[in-house]
Amino acid sequence: MIEAPHASAAVAPARDRPPLPVRQRAGRFLVLVTVFICAACGLVYELELVALASYLIGDSVTQASVVLSVMVFAMGVGSLLAKRLRCRAAVGFGLVEAALALVGGCSALVLYATFAWVGGSRYALVAFSLAIGVLIGAEIPLLMTLIQRVSRRAEQDAGGTVADLFAADYVGALVGGLAFPFLLLPWLGQLTSALLTGAVNTVAGGALVLWLFGRDLTARARWLLVGVNVAVLGVLATVTVLVDDFERAARRAVYGDGVRVAVHTGVQEVVLTGAAGQPPELFLDGRLRVSGRDEHRYHRALVHPAMRGPHARVLVLGGGDGLAVREVLTYDGVESVTVVELDAGVVRLARTDPALSRLNGRVYGDPRVRVVYADAFARLRSTAATGEAYDVVISDLPDPGITASTKLYSQEFYGLAARVLADRGRLVVHAGPMESRPRTYWTVHATLRSAGFVTRPYRATGRLSGFEAGPDRSTDDRAGPHDWGFVLAALGAAPPDPQAVAGVRPAEGPPARDLPPSTLVHPRYGE
Repeated sequence: MIEAPHASAAVAPARDRPPLPVRQRAGRFLVLVTVFICAACGLVYELELVALASYLIGDSVTQASVVLSVMVFAMGVGSLLAKRLRCRAAVGFGLVEAALALVGGCSALVLYATFAWVGGSRYALVAFSLAIGVLIGAEIPLLMTLIQRVSRRAEQDAGGTVADLFAADYVGALVGGLAFPFLLLPWLGQLTSALLTGAVNTVAGGALVLWLFGRDLTARARWLLVGVNVAVLGVLATVTVLVDDFERAARRAVYGDGVRVAVHTGVQEVVLTGAAGQPPELFLDGRLRVSGRDEHRYHRALVHPAMRGPHARVLVLGGGDGLAVREVLTYDGVESVTVVELDAGVVRLARTDPALSRLNGRVYGDPRVRVVYADAFARLRSTAATGEAYDVVISDLPDPGITASTKLYSQEFYGLAARVLADRGRLVVHAGPMESRPRTYWTVHATLRSAGFVTRPYRATGRLSGFEAGPDRSTDDRAGPHDWGFVLAALGAAPPDPQAVAGVRPAEGPPARDLPPSTLVHPRYGE
């Protein structure tokens, strides 16, 4: 409960208050508008931290939990600390908003800098969550004091004042929460949107205090607030001007000097590296997905075991780079290949980039290839409803350890895959590296068996480029996994032996038969 401040401490008696430059009703409205703006900015900072942490560190559930729990705790600390500022609520609020704008506005840039040049951003994430939480928590007590300053009936209408304050705060949070994914992130990107939010935060807090409560301030306090706000705006403006240069430098630090394409598609960040004459490398959200040095080993091991049998109609889930399709089209008798890809930007790059299109054999020019832009889970569900059937289903999806991919390795997903398989059809699943993440690999195996499949686990060796569930920045090939794990599955009869394909080895070690399957309501890959 927020108590009304004592007159002797925070709010002077009405007869001793300097007159406001506007009517009390208008002043109350301006304070509530500022609450609305500050709440929107605060939630944008919070979402920026969650989004960037998920991108830089991986496992969005864990990162969101860390940011939210630390920030809520820090907000409580900030509310307690704000008690000392209530006797000088106006100048205190102005300084808090300037600090919040500077810290929140620069948070994304500093996190990315620590990732690029230090190698990790976990400690910076916790530090920014604490700092931003403390500053956001300090806002409400100070704003409560300010709104009572302009209220005609502060003592008699404390309940209504609190209701108005929190209503404006919650509505502002709603607007900020919707503006971030639908406006700021796609239009400005993570770094610029945080900086712009900081500028808005600075102007809103500074304008309210200097104009509406300027007569409550001493000359020294006014000049202090003006100087601090101008300095913060200057820093944010300078960084905004230099943000493109910073992104290029950070990208070189992460990916090396061979970056040729770097775009935000609306789904993810797509980076293609590789100088002329060198094999290209494709990164999606910082994770190495294709390396021209060894992709042929991966895609042959993925595709060829599943193609031994009827293969007139093939469904490829993921694989927008076209490399799995390249291997499919080497077989006679293929009548149609349907590629289900979420990100149209990846397919566009695979069609138009000279190095990548040369690597995939320009498969998108083949009339047998059709691309459907959709979520793989939703597409399987709609396909199963129509009764359409495929001889081969190839699941060329990101590793199951990545939170966004967990549902695509669930019992429900494989149940849908079983419904779209024709008689004698086969399903092959990329299940992540077996050597470095055996529990994840065997959980995929157990999940397929729980969906009614007969399975043959196998792996491919000779891996030169390592990428784990998080962004891969290793320049030492020994730091990453050395194999790829796959599971070939069929309904009823056992699928053909994958070891007939060159480069394929049996999955070593006995399967952990007691591992439970992963489901939508109980994902197991993060355990």
